[in-house]
Amino acid sequence: MLFRNITILDENFEVKDNMFVGIKGETIDYIGKEEPSENYGDSYDGKGKLLMSGFYNSHAHTPMTLLRGYGENMSLQDWLEKRIFPFESKLNGKDVYNGMLLGIAESLRFGIVSSTDMYYFCDEMAKAVLESGVKNNIGRGVVNFADEDPAQLPGFLETKQLFESYHNEGNGRLKIDISLHGEYTSNPRTALHLAEYASSVGANLHVHVSETQFEHEECKKRHGGLTPIQYLNRHKIFDTKATAAHCVWIEGEDFDILANKGVTVASCPVSNLKLASGVCNVPLLMEKGVNVAIGTDSVASNNSLNMIEEMKFFAVANKGKQYDPTLITPADTLTAATAAGAKGQGRENCGALAAGHKADLIVVDLRKPNMHPIHNMANNIVYAASGSDILLTMVDGKVLYTNGEYTTIDIEKVIYEAEKSTTRILGELK
Repeated sequence: MLFRNITILDENFEVKDNMFVGIKGETIDYIGKEEPSENYGDSYDGKGKLLMSGFYNSHAHTPMTLLRGYGENMSLQDWLEKRIFPFESKLNGKDVYNGMLLGIAESLRFGIVSSTDMYYFCDEMAKAVLESGVKNNIGRGVVNFADEDPAQLPGFLETKQLFESYHNEGNGRLKIDISLHGEYTSNPRTALHLAEYASSVGANLHVHVSETQFEHEECKKRHGGLTPIQYLNRHKIFDTKATAAHCVWIEGEDFDILANKGVTVASCPVSNLKLASGVCNVPLLMEKGVNVAIGTDSVASNNSLNMIEEMKFFAVANKGKQYDPTLITPADTLTAATAAGAKGQGRENCGALAAGHKADLIVVDLRKPNMHPIHNMANNIVYAASGSDILLTMVDGKVLYTNGEYTTIDIEKVIYEAEKSTTRILGELK
């Protein structure tokens, strides 16, 4: 495809007008002011539009679209015990497939090209990813409440089978992560076993960390004052490439451990605020040199996959909490939503509009009233744009969403099947 006369936001977030961008296969092949002589196939009129990197969602539970709006205005414990856990106990593989496809469709609508997911019935999730054309890092969340042999845990056995069957399938679009659900849902033997397995196969690790004050402080009581970060570090979780989700209540040397170990932190501002968990100290993480990315968490606690909305919360939450309007610039925010997210997922040459990079791109409508005037494009994207301003989403050079239409997803069927799954489960819960 050749994008013609389009405004671009390049890898340095610099704006260039009236550009030509040529896509060859999965890659951005040409960027220039002059129309290229090479034939790139279909032509896209870019007048009044912006081309930029797509977004990388660094922490999600995508199949939980089925629980959107199901538990509201409840304490976290009531929310989990009275709504989430009972509903999830009724899920089957088909339900997870339906919820996953619905979430993928929503993600594409909002410019998300790749997500890092933790859930279960992961074979069905993988099927949805490969069919739809998106990118995803899937991890089967492993828990161990009964001090079972970690090597025989159903979650670990599924993880091993997943990795052997699906890692780097779809020409690398699908990656399998090793996912320890959290410190509070496992034990030292399990953490160490997963860490050693991840290191042995070269996989990423994905773990929930210090999402709530209760979780954080109870860990310290259980483990002689060790914070979740210190505990996980002691058990080698960060000896391989890892993503730590939330990190709202981290303290002291936690920041240095994350920086020294090269851990990616996935901040989930909307979910953390909605569940009254708190606000991740992103400015200090960035000051320490930690790779900070953005996650939506699940739509059960968000309630959407609107990444532009998430970016705005990411940019403003710490300004309000720390009474400092200079914290977290639009450039910081865009980096977190693109290049930092791609880095955390282990995706090289992704997350930027640059020649030689993968063509994971979105087109934003600049003709809307909310996008004018344009004093600074990055400011407008982060503070003024809406998810509905996204006109096109491309993954590995293939257009998967454009102007309300999906090229790989039957959206009417997906919505019907998701509603059918939800209705059945609610009936069983009565």
